[in-house]
Amino acid sequence: MVWYKDGLRFKCLNNCSNCCTGAPGFVYLTDGEIENISNFFKISKKSFLTKYTRQVRNGISLKENYKNFDCCFLKDKKCLIYTQRPKQCKTFPWWKNNLKTTQAWQNSKKDCPGLDHVDGKLYSFQEIQKNLSDEDLL
Repeated sequence: MVWYKDGLRFKCLNNCSNCCTGAPGFVYLTDGEIENISNFFKISKKSFLTKYTRQVRNGISLKENYKNFDCCFLKDKKCLIYTQRPKQCKTFPWWKNNLKTTQAWQNSKKDCPGLDHVDGKLYSFQEIQKNLSDEDLL
């Protein structure tokens, strides 16, 4: 049986932004997300791809600030594209790597104070599975 069968608590602490900074990583984009964010900024897809993305592995990822690893859309601890953010961002913390084991979840708590937060919503196993990202987030 899955270790989180009884659910998990989570509350996004909006001004934390730890999930958007602090470590190198990838935020992969689908064609639809590229289109949505380009339209949000009212720029061409080509301009968006050139300015805000990079080719990695077998996909396209948002760029990050290489000095502090902030997402290119993080400013003053706020996401500039919050309403158009990619699925990978929307599904945090329900990432396979965070849910592999109880130890993985505990390790993630070091960076995210919203995991197991006392005031957090209790997400059922079914809700977690529904929101589980299918991205390879390694």
